[in-house]
Amino acid sequence: MKIDIDTCEEIILTITRNKTRSLLTAFGVFWGIFMLVALIGGGQGLQQTLAKEFEGFATNSGFLVADKTGEPYKGFRKGRWWNLEIDDVERVRQVDGVDVATPTVTQWGKLTVYGGKKYDGTIVKGLFPEYEYLEHQEMEYGRFINDVDIREARKVCVIGKRVYESLFQPGEDPCGKYVQVDSVYYRVVGMCSSEGNVNIQGQASQSVTLPYTTMRNMYNLGDRVEIVCFTMKPGVKVKDVKPEIEQRIKAAHYIAPDDKQALWMLDLEAMFSMMDNVMRGTNILAWLVGLGTLLAGAIGVSNIMMVTVRERTTEIGIRRAIGARPKDILQQILTESLVLTSVAGMAGISLAVGLLQLVENAANPTGDIQVHYQVSFGLAVGTCLLLIVLGLLAGLAPAYRAMAIKPIDAIRDE
Repeated sequence: MKIDIDTCEEIILTITRNKTRSLLTAFGVFWGIFMLVALIGGGQGLQQTLAKEFEGFATNSGFLVADKTGEPYKGFRKGRWWNLEIDDVERVRQVDGVDVATPTVTQWGKLTVYGGKKYDGTIVKGLFPEYEYLEHQEMEYGRFINDVDIREARKVCVIGKRVYESLFQPGEDPCGKYVQVDSVYYRVVGMCSSEGNVNIQGQASQSVTLPYTTMRNMYNLGDRVEIVCFTMKPGVKVKDVKPEIEQRIKAAHYIAPDDKQALWMLDLEAMFSMMDNVMRGTNILAWLVGLGTLLAGAIGVSNIMMVTVRERTTEIGIRRAIGARPKDILQQILTESLVLTSVAGMAGISLAVGLLQLVENAANPTGDIQVHYQVSFGLAVGTCLLLIVLGLLAGLAPAYRAMAIKPIDAIRDE
């Protein structure tokens, strides 16, 4: 059967003969394809948003924090407070499989002053250059702490983005300027634009970073360390070295080997792995929900087409009587099913794409697209092809039923 103007008018007339029924049937397909595209785009955007939050942070990392003991041991009472020390960093570094180990110390709520301007609530951090391997420092001006700063305990610092915005003019190079923290002046050697979303010892944007040795001297910290951070070599997991690290640290500080409370270890690698599994499950769920809803809509189209064929028994019989071939009847029913499915599906795709575009614009207010909620062109084409296939399949059973109608049966039915 050729697709001409008369055929198109006939298809439209057939579909619009019962407008309410056609609209309700089309809504099932519309909602199914809308759910499929919207859920896939939303899941993709959520995954990219989470990835952006942890961007620049080592996913194969772990952290050690001291807590009060939970067991008495070698004459020491239960509930004893103890501290990690700088020597513990070397103990962790010597464990086979550990790549980088570095300490952190922090002072909170400090006041930073420059040229009459103040930034209250500064987080002062003492770090080694190796911390760069754990959390990438995106430098907009200057450099990060280096080995010479550590060795000579220089009075230099790296300021965070919010500290910079509060103390300096936009576009002003802070390097070489002196800022005052706790009545001590430090020469600025860099400005870090990283936000520090993981928040290990506070956000990087609110921090003034000093060489570890400088901070130890300025605040009389001795050998105390608040957190020991470490990363693993390729192919080695944090959980693989956890028992040995705990054994070394506990033995050095006279802590019971079976004390589960005294040493707290955060396995960030396991957290990232769990997040990946959750996102993978979310994507699978989105496909299942979307495809299930779409399939239900297609089944609804097939049922309605069966009803339509039943109502048009006489018409189809007359067509057969005046020379219509079975192939012509088959094409007619399949075309009607395909048109109904395609129009509803395209409307669903258009609405989903438009909604995802609004969400993407809201998630990237600066215009620099970093989080993509919009589905790819390939996925859009794939859903269109899926609509065509479903439309044909939905009309297949009604079409074969229509083909089986004989003129004599149609006359009896009349």
